[in-house]
Amino acid sequence: MTFTQTVKLLTVTGGVSLFMSNALAKTNAFDKWNKNWDFLDPESQLKPSASDEDKLKKSIKVSRRIFLIRHGQYNLCKDNDNYGTLTEAGQRQAACTGHRLAHLNIRFDKIISSTMTRAKETSSIILEKLKITSTNLPEIHYTDLLREGHPIDSDPVHRFKPESWEFVDGCRIEAAFRTHCHRASHHSTRTENELIICHANVIRYFVCRALQVNPERWLASSLANGSITEIVFDHDGKVYVRSIGDKGHMEKSLVTFT
Repeated sequence: MTFTQTVKLLTVTGGVSLFMSNALAKTNAFDKWNKNWDFLDPESQLKPSASDEDKLKKSIKVSRRIFLIRHGQYNLCKDNDNYGTLTEAGQRQAACTGHRLAHLNIRFDKIISSTMTRAKETSSIILEKLKITSTNLPEIHYTDLLREGHPIDSDPVHRFKPESWEFVDGCRIEAAFRTHCHRASHHSTRTENELIICHANVIRYFVCRALQVNPERWLASSLANGSITEIVFDHDGKVYVRSIGDKGHMEKSLVTFT
């Protein structure tokens, strides 16, 4: 029986609406925006005391921005002692990204990096470039939460084949998202800026989760080495992605996706 014949049969029997609603159920699963996605919406909290409620009303409404940097190109040959370290091109990519961030003249409150070698080397180069134009930069904080991994099975399935150890990383990467992706505290008096140096899979998963789209689509995009992804979290829970994988600061010969 063809699709058209099936719809005609269901129309006669009064079941077409049920048929279509079931067909679209999965598609619409992420359509409604949850304004309390980070569990920090003041209206969803326990009723505050009179003094706290007054402070909330008078608090300055500020945003929080995170800048997600993918590490530079790195050595992939596991038989080489340099495996995991940045290539010469990767070092130049990190320097270009550092110059770009320095020219943006942003006051970073936190600089956080994955503990993997390629991310640590990238963050170190970026910090040196930031020091040219900025003073009182925070120290780099390293965390295992941001290490590369396989956040969730992709749908549709792509050519990417994760290694066995990567399948245990979903909970860790979700924990990283909840740690770094949220609106600013109502105690904040100015926009908060956080610089995060990590990995493509982590960044792509963060973007999907932040936009409340199906996280299984994380492999539908690709990020260049040294690229910049900027996400803004407004005080009311709204989220704005200002850039994904921006590589405009790179000369053409430096653009790689390894």
